Amino acid sequence: MSMKPLEFDRRYGELDVVVSAFVGQDPSVTEETPPPALEAYLRHTWHTRPWALSVAEQQLREYARNPPGRLRLRLGEFYPVPDVGLPEAGTQSWLFEMADHIKRSIESGDVPPPATPRTHWEWHARFGELGQFLGGWFSQDMPDEFADHDAAVQDYKASTDPQLVARLVGEIHELLALDLDDHEYVMGVAELGMEMEPPAPLSVGAWLESVAEHLAVARPDYGQER
Repeated sequence: MSMKPLEFDRRYGELDVVVSAFVGQDPSVTEETPPPALEAYLRHTWHTRPWALSVAEQQLREYARNPPGRLRLRLGEFYPVPDVGLPEAGTQSWLFEMADHIKRSIESGDVPPPATPRTHWEWHARFGELGQFLGGWFSQDMPDEFADHDAAVQDYKASTDPQLVARLVGEIHELLALDLDDHEYVMGVAELGMEMEPPAPLSVGAWLESVAEHLAVARPDYGQER
């Protein structure tokens, strides 16, 4: 029978995060330097969930020591490692190598400095609500759903919990604090799901700043009179 969510998280939850960081990335590894996808995972996790690093190291190593057979995978009793472009025969040693890199990072205590995201996974891990906003309200279907950019922003504000709106405002300010050039902002919002140009004549950065200013305005309180 398939694993229940709690069992999956206990045994494979952080392993799944690590491997997901490699989807679409080069899994090649050397003994000295972690691959870029693992560097992205380490950088984000050190700054957000440092306790999860030891969990990842343990789960990677345990899975590599006890790889499941085909039957148990088919029955859903084990986690099937997503295909990251490795030959099946090399997956076990690759998992051990990833675990070794994570262990060295923990033992050295060398926290990677904050940096611009380098992978698709890192963009979405760091700017989760911004990805929801851009991918959900500014896909290529936006002109069919809203009169213009302002109408889409207003719909997001009206239909989203205020706490998530506040989170989005914070993520926009964090993105702007990276101080990227226009081309880099274009690439960043594209990674996060935006398929529309900002309204003329604004650049992506200027438009995001205007969105944050609009969303930061507090909603009026229409509660009942006491």
